[in-house]
Amino acid sequence: MIGIQINEIFYSIQGESTWAGLPCVFVRLRGCHLRCGYCDTAYAFTEGQPQTFDQIIEQVQVHPCDLVEITGGEPLLQPNVHALMTQLCDLGKTVLIETSGACDISLCDERVIRIMDMKTPSSGEVDRNHWENLNHLTKHDEVKFVLCDEADYLWAKDLVLQHDLISKVQAVLFSPAGPMPRTEELAGTTGLAIQSLAKWILADALPVRLQSQLHKQIWDPTTRGV
Repeated sequence: MIGIQINEIFYSIQGESTWAGLPCVFVRLRGCHLRCGYCDTAYAFTEGQPQTFDQIIEQVQVHPCDLVEITGGEPLLQPNVHALMTQLCDLGKTVLIETSGACDISLCDERVIRIMDMKTPSSGEVDRNHWENLNHLTKHDEVKFVLCDEADYLWAKDLVLQHDLISKVQAVLFSPAGPMPRTEELAGTTGLAIQSLAKWILADALPVRLQSQLHKQIWDPTTRGV
């Protein structure tokens, strides 16, 4: 039977994107080939078990919710994720995928809403961005930038303007990185104050959406399964 490596499946409030605030079922896949300094889900690098599509869909269907997000780790590392997303779409679910800018998004079912996280210089993974992805974005997709400092902001602003992302996608999301400690695998970051990011956006009259991680305001930031 077709299966996939799953880290966790849980029902929570969507904390990011234009879908923030809505109930959502999250399917977090195991594994990631990036090591962004601000990563807050490093446990998904190695933790998880294989599950069949039937097992996954049974857990999703338990919850009275038609919004489903596929996330990670990096979910597009597992080729079978495409068949899973198509099956969820066929069941009438609104399917979001949170993916880095480092994997090809063109193979996703056209019904899937792609939230693509472009890697900024301070992430330590900017050279891993798959630039061809910018040509595959549509008006129902969203592009996210996690920013650690003003240099990241200026880099992201230039990219948004150069590629006219405002007109290409549903929303361009600017997120301040939260502080993360250095570990054996991750460089960590001191984070960026949301007030500073808001000030820069206003000064430039940049039509992007400032976002925070709503779920971390509801629950302790280190809590899993929320």
